This record gives sequence, C-alpha cells and structure tokens, in this order.
Amino acid sequence: QVQLVESGGGLVQAGGTLRLSCTASGRISRINAMGWLRQTPGKQRELVASINSGGSTNYADSVKGRFTVSRDNAKSTVYLQMNSLKFEDTAVYYCQINVDSGPGFGINYWGQGTQVTVSS
Repeated sequence: QVQLVESGGGLVQAGGTLRLSCTASGRISRINAMGWLRQTPGKQRELVASINSGGSTNYADSVKGRFTVSRDNAKSTVYLQMNSLKFEDTAVYYCQINVDSGPGFGINYWGQGTQVTVSS
C-alpha cells in the first residue's frame, strides 16, 4: 500500500505565496509522474501541474509563470511553489503520483487534499 501525506495549505492574502508538499511512503518501486490537481465545489478536479520522471513539467494555463512544480526523488516528495496567488486559486489541492506496477503499467495514488484559501 502507498500513502501520500500533504502539507502546506492555508490562508493567504492575494499576491502571497504558499508551498505545498506531498510525501509518499509504503510499497513504492518507482514513481513515474507526480502532480497536483485542485477542485472547487461543484467543479471537476483540474490539473494544476505535473512533472514526469525525467523532470519535464506541464502547467495549466491559469498558473503558468506563477506556480512551479518540482520533485525530490530521494524523498519521494513533490512540491508546488505557488507565487502571486489569486482569489481564483482558492481550492482543495490534491497531489497525485503514478507508481510503476509493471512494464507499461502504473497505479495512481491520491493525497487527502489540502485547503488553499486566498483572500482578496
């Protein structure tokens, strides 16, 4: 079993910064992609940023230039540095990792979610 523990959410004023962390533990052979998604009430969960095993990153247009995703493979941890936060960034943020389970296969695991609230 794999467990993900998130931290770093909270309340911040518009223009402020937060850094989210998500650490995986358990039976992990190899982590493929890692990333962050967010969800607000009544809306589908949306991808915020992801990073693959080679370090290539992908961002939602709404966060490009403000958010940075990174990973520390030795610590099985993914980070999301969020700068210049806007009211519309308010959401529950979930980390997701894809763990290798065989040639061409992977299993997705989710964190418990952490609330980010940006006051205007």
